[in-house]
Amino acid sequence: MQRGFQAGLLLLLVQLFQEGPGNIPAITLAVLGFNVYLYVFPPAPPLKACMSLDQVYRNKEWRRLFLSPLHHIDDWHLYFNMASFLWKGMRLERRLGGPWFLYLLSVFFLLTGLVYLLLQALMIKLMEGTDSSDPLLEYVQAFSRECAVGFSGVLFALKIVNNHFNPGGVTYVMNIRVSNQFASWVELVLIYLIAPGTSLVAHLAGVLVGQLYTVGPLKTIMEACADMISSDGVTSRQRSYYSFSGYSGTRREYFEEPRPAEDHTSDYSESYISGLTEEEQIELAIRNSLKHREQTRRRETEHHPGDS
Repeated sequence: MQRGFQAGLLLLLVQLFQEGPGNIPAITLAVLGFNVYLYVFPPAPPLKACMSLDQVYRNKEWRRLFLSPLHHIDDWHLYFNMASFLWKGMRLERRLGGPWFLYLLSVFFLLTGLVYLLLQALMIKLMEGTDSSDPLLEYVQAFSRECAVGFSGVLFALKIVNNHFNPGGVTYVMNIRVSNQFASWVELVLIYLIAPGTSLVAHLAGVLVGQLYTVGPLKTIMEACADMISSDGVTSRQRSYYSFSGYSGTRREYFEEPRPAEDHTSDYSESYISGLTEEEQIELAIRNSLKHREQTRRRETEHHPGDS
């Protein structure tokens, strides 16, 4: 596919090197790279990749559900979506851990497309019996027939989740200070007013999927499915955690029979030690060594009371 000078793609590469590829979590970097690859080597032209109710449901072209989110019209479409994904992905992957973030992306990837199709079907249903002179009919018809591509629906769902973890924060949407609770809704309207060519329905689908996860049953369903396919045979649940060094991962809580208490006063977790400076680690090692030596002397005294 012949393309001219790709300023948006070049700008995206510059931003990646500014962040430092080593500082970007693995799943975020891989998904971003996959989107760039499919932009450079598209598997289908836009008209064969876009998603609409007519094309997917009535024509049975279900592959569009998977092609549409990964297809971008031009380099600037790719840049704005991937720059947004880079910011959201880095924060969410560090908070949730790589496996859960990949699981979340996969579910959002599929659900945003399905909700988009359901919204279009609902609009067509609402148009039945509507007076043709109604001025809103033209807008509803346009929304119900649009054919959308791009990662924006998934991004709106991720934005809802990201803001959910920071309920008291604020977001600047086009230099407008907005509470995180309403930022996605404000951005949804402003983007459509400024760029009417964008898909309002696809963005709305992403917002609804994000709400299903944060305040609806989606998260519970995902956790139940993850527990069902768990191969360790022990009931577990993923918990996100942070170490002082900024690394995030997943911790599992196991429900087992209680064991007798043991003395682990000198044991420290790896995540705790990684958050200490070199001097603090040396001081901790000396303190543990002295404590261990004192405990050894006490045990020897108890076994040989005459040798004081």
